[in-house]
Amino acid sequence: MSLVVFGTIALDDVKTPSGVRKDMLGGSAAHFSMSARLFSNIHLVGVVGKDFLQAHLELFKRKKINIESLRIVHGPSFHWEGEYKQEDFNTALTRATELGVLVDYVPQITNMQRNIKNLFLANYDAEIQMKMLQLMKNPHLVGLDSMNLWIELQKKPLIKLIKKVNLFVLNDGEARMLTGETNLIKAIKALKRMGPQMIILKKGEHGVVFLTDQFMFSFPAYPVEKVVDPTGAGDTFAGGVMGYLSSVKKINQTTLKKAAIYATVLSSFNVESFGMSKTQNLTLVEVNKRAKKFIKYISPPGK
Repeated sequence: MSLVVFGTIALDDVKTPSGVRKDMLGGSAAHFSMSARLFSNIHLVGVVGKDFLQAHLELFKRKKINIESLRIVHGPSFHWEGEYKQEDFNTALTRATELGVLVDYVPQITNMQRNIKNLFLANYDAEIQMKMLQLMKNPHLVGLDSMNLWIELQKKPLIKLIKKVNLFVLNDGEARMLTGETNLIKAIKALKRMGPQMIILKKGEHGVVFLTDQFMFSFPAYPVEKVVDPTGAGDTFAGGVMGYLSSVKKINQTTLKKAAIYATVLSSFNVESFGMSKTQNLTLVEVNKRAKKFIKYISPPGK
């Protein structure tokens, strides 16, 4: 099956205790695509500037990610500079953000892409996300991600958008901020009442909570010995969930749990190296191997 993802494609400068990297391929839609490609045919929608590295475009092509609707326009690409401290890998310290070509961009897609049934709205301006959703003719599965910036600046447009999606992915801090609930169970239930059939609440190193109308389950994070760079881990997780769900005939408790397992495992690969240097070379064989280990970790004795 095919899956359209709309979001940022960026050049990232990242500093962690393991080192410094500049002009890495980054952005919400790029990280999402690099994991979702393992399960579905990905159509990447976004914009970059003339300074965007040709090597990054070639990587998308090699990984069979469709970039027909990735616009290259005059001006600088979206650029993010961040740092992680040893004592808190869950929080990035933003040193600089240059919006560049994002400022005047409005998404455009082909007629064929309008008919694709699966769409993910990766972290972006909520009003532009809505415009992207309105381009689609009749999507069956729509996923959404956001962040604290849009919750603060665009809460009303974001809530309006939340009502129109099937799956909402966010972290614990964003859930508290959006709902005003300090208790995470109350927060996730409040989010559910906003409209989506499925809520995924990410808790970083503490795992994930998944809520639907019928059930709720929780998984821990995959144990990683050394975290090198957490940038894009949440987007990688979302790519695993949506990529897998777009590939199955039926969404039920079994396929949702499997999607969450794949997503957790993919995120664990992401944090083990800078940028996408680990996820860009992953095969489904490697992912399945680690997924089997993870299932053993979380299974009760005797299973």
